[in-house]
Amino acid sequence: MGLSSKAEDEVAMTTASVLPARAVEGRSPLTTLAPDLGPEDWRRAEGAMALALDPQGNGAPVSWDNAQSGMKGVFTPVGGPFLKSDEICRAFLASMILQTGPVKLQGTACRPSGGEWAVKDAKPWKGAA
Repeated sequence: MGLSSKAEDEVAMTTASVLPARAVEGRSPLTTLAPDLGPEDWRRAEGAMALALDPQGNGAPVSWDNAQSGMKGVFTPVGGPFLKSDEICRAFLASMILQTGPVKLQGTACRPSGGEWAVKDAKPWKGAA
């Protein structure tokens, strides 16, 4: 006359949450535009991007650098955050000094609620220098 353990197991199984998967390294649109970045460069760049794009942040550019590789860059949010497909998105400009020379990019990154920012598109920046 009570609940069976099977029903409880099924409920637990169907309501468990799964953490969002991190993007596989090398799959970001930034990768093809900034192939020089190593794992530590990516870690630092992603941290700077997350701070720059934070919807509760002040909208200021955020710099990153890696003295070991000599690479560095700046992420600058462009405009305010917006919703797209239940994700918070924000446009950005990225300026980086890589081993192959300077690179300027424009793109959009999105973040699901409680998840990590993922670059959705990026291309060479065609704006003023």
